[in-house]
Amino acid sequence: MSKRKVAILSAAIVAVAGLGLAAATFHRGDGKVLRVANQKGQVKAMMLASGALEGAPYTVEWSEFPAAQPLLEAVGGGAADLGLAADAPFIFAYQSGSPVKAIAVQAPANQAAEALAILVKNGSPLRSPQDLVGKSVATTRGSIGHHLLLQTLERANIPVNKVRVTFLPPGDAKAAFDSGSIDAWATWTPYTNVAIKEGARTVADAKDYGLPLYIDIAHADSIDPKRAMLADFLKREAKAVAWARQHPDQFAQVLSKETGLPLDIARASFERSNRVSRPIDAGIVAHEEAITARFQKAGLITGPRDVRLAFDDSFGKGQE
Repeated sequence: MSKRKVAILSAAIVAVAGLGLAAATFHRGDGKVLRVANQKGQVKAMMLASGALEGAPYTVEWSEFPAAQPLLEAVGGGAADLGLAADAPFIFAYQSGSPVKAIAVQAPANQAAEALAILVKNGSPLRSPQDLVGKSVATTRGSIGHHLLLQTLERANIPVNKVRVTFLPPGDAKAAFDSGSIDAWATWTPYTNVAIKEGARTVADAKDYGLPLYIDIAHADSIDPKRAMLADFLKREAKAVAWARQHPDQFAQVLSKETGLPLDIARASFERSNRVSRPIDAGIVAHEEAITARFQKAGLITGPRDVRLAFDDSFGKGQE
């Protein structure tokens, strides 16, 4: 790849990572407002591409975030009613005392490679999880990348304190990775897509550990007063996700426009995050209990809350 193309890719991904609270509004209805926190290139892009919000009897006010942690801070802090994030950051926020509830769940449609991985540069001597001992690994605290790192070390029987973990937001982590100031980076799509296109390779891939679930997360105090809007939005979101599965090229075009990523990277990002709805059941709760236990073992949370109370399954009853 030419230096110019690499520079364009790097600029695009850093621009995505550096986004703050940038409100955008989808206007409908009679003054009713649903505030939705969005990770760039996620729900909003699908809603726009599919037209799923057409005719909604309320206004959607979007706020944009580069990763799950600040998104969950917005939902937990009452600045947003709803947001989509992965399983690990959701339960990490919940176990940290955030007043959030899971109201819907989506699972990967397939075990796609390189959707979530621990990356090293192509010329790195690191080849396996065992090689991470004594090395520096960047990730975002409580993220799916952080959880993958814990899973990887656990399976390889490596104590967590044998690896130097550096907590950085995605944009800063990419800069550190590019400069060589860290040895490895535990991250997710589209960051994996860009880094691999620029020459990175994996030393651990989440497809071998079980890809994360994605969860629609509401502020607890928004559920009852905005129940009708939340239920309607979830149905529209499910239709948007189904539409994207059936029209991946059209969705990739909108995703590219929304994120500034090249079209091939946008297309690969969808292929690695293609999802289907899952009911909230005992298996989902057990999945989050296992993540809680892993974070607790690593000393990241203490006195965990009852995971069963993190879920509200009432929105799935009677829905598709």
